[in-house]
Amino acid sequence: MEAAGLRRFIDDTFGINALVLQDVDQLQQLPAHCIDLVVTDAQHFVENLRTFLPRKARTLVLVDKPAQGDGDINIVDTLQGSERIVAALSPFLGEKDQGTSANLLSQREADVLRLVASGMINKQIADTLSISINTVLTHRKNITAKLGIKSVSGLTFYAMMNGIIDPN
Repeated sequence: MEAAGLRRFIDDTFGINALVLQDVDQLQQLPAHCIDLVVTDAQHFVENLRTFLPRKARTLVLVDKPAQGDGDINIVDTLQGSERIVAALSPFLGEKDQGTSANLLSQREADVLRLVASGMINKQIADTLSISINTVLTHRKNITAKLGIKSVSGLTFYAMMNGIIDPN
């Protein structure tokens, strides 16, 4: 499930079709030049060192507690927030063209998205924009339909990566 979410995030954020592999054997069968990035967790990395070490320059290890790599291994602490994950992925995958994806939303939808990403609930958004709650719900439904992103965290990632909100 986490792999599917990360795959969708990479696709939405960077415009890259990520492949989710079921086991390390599938990774070994792929030619090295076809792989831009391998993302794994610490347990799988350690259990499969022979597979990952030759690919360590293109491997990102996700951990759920503070950790530091030795400089050779790219490690990101997922509990440090979305900014760290985006920063860790960006050098491998590059930025998606922001002009075309940002134009998917109307100005009002972008306003609603900005407020959703800032943590406001529907009533607060309605009050801030002087619109009804039903209108907020309609905008949120349209945003979800256009972007294919349903979670608030996913919408927040999208807003950060497309300049709708400032990541800081």
